[in-house]
Amino acid sequence: MRLVDTHAHLDEESFDADRPEVLHRASQQGVLAVITLGTLLSTSRRGVELSHRHPELHAAVGVHPNYVTQASDTDWEAIVQLAGDSRVVGIGETGLDLYWKTVPLELQRAWFRRHLELSRDSGKPVCIHCRDAEGPVLEELRTASQRGLLRGVMHSFAGSLETAQECVALGLHVSFSGILTYKKSAALREVARQLPGDRLLVETDAPYLSPQTVRGKRNEPAHVRMTAETLAEVRGLDPEELGELTTANACRLFGLRLS
Repeated sequence: MRLVDTHAHLDEESFDADRPEVLHRASQQGVLAVITLGTLLSTSRRGVELSHRHPELHAAVGVHPNYVTQASDTDWEAIVQLAGDSRVVGIGETGLDLYWKTVPLELQRAWFRRHLELSRDSGKPVCIHCRDAEGPVLEELRTASQRGLLRGVMHSFAGSLETAQECVALGLHVSFSGILTYKKSAALREVARQLPGDRLLVETDAPYLSPQTVRGKRNEPAHVRMTAETLAEVRGLDPEELGELTTANACRLFGLRLS
């Protein structure tokens, strides 16, 4: 099975002791590329640095909605500069989060708009976080789409079919993480079954959201295979076929050239 892990955080300290081994295990499971996402200027820089060291790694740069109070306009200017790096294939992680209720929504919205604009200006897809915020996220996406179809992905999607379908209509892809494998996720698996095949992606969000069979352990890119196998079963596809489908989608969206 050939796979792309379209969303991970390999800059995290939990990978410092064994990052090369983590990437090797991923390759043994058919993972050809991993996109590591920034959550602040510091982690965005780290992701870019790592992507220059490891050819299978690519980076996305941005400020996570839960951390926008820790970022400045100067940080944003540096993110914009980083976006031009040859190893940067996406903008984010951005979006809205109303779960923790620690960051004012209007401030999150302002930073989300910055990322959407940078995505359009740079031609690089936006990677969107949405937690307990489907309504406000859709409002921002509808406004942004007035300038034309969007290009990006709803990461680790766990929302409704109606939201997923509207995101697809606005131009976006939908990515599924280990949440898809959870026993409680029957409704989400039905969402995954109904979406257009050419908009499907898989991810780990490593080190978070480990699939059911390794739940409670550190997640890593090799585990994206478990999510892909679940998605294949949901779609009634051979796992190899599902791998080729999602890999082609990832390459098209992020401009990846895989050997």
